[in-house]
Amino acid sequence: MVSKKSRVEVRRKKHMKLRNRFSGTAERPRLAVFRSNNHMYAQIIDDTVGNTLVSASTLQKDVKAELEKTNNVDAAAYLGKVIAEKAMAKGITEVVFDRGGFIYQGKIKALADAAREAGLNF
Repeated sequence: MVSKKSRVEVRRKKHMKLRNRFSGTAERPRLAVFRSNNHMYAQIIDDTVGNTLVSASTLQKDVKAELEKTNNVDAAAYLGKVIAEKAMAKGITEVVFDRGGFIYQGKIKALADAAREAGLNF
């Protein structure tokens, strides 16, 4: 009988394939997204020096106060808006989107669309 790989293992492998294709630079940092069952996290990373320039998550008090739930599409859209506003405040307008091995639909798509509407280009 063939053993089935865990979903987490498959996602990590997809993420590594994506990471081999692109990385964040000082001109175009990487917008990395991670979602768990309860929360979402977004970071803007400069991979050349290994620094996180901007981060936001649904665990932060100011973000959590605005949300009814932290694990739905509305929360993802709000997080996308927050991360874009923080990036604009630091002067970051161009990013490379790293979906973290997740399928580009639902929460990931909502976060990306909200970040684009708030002014980030990718």
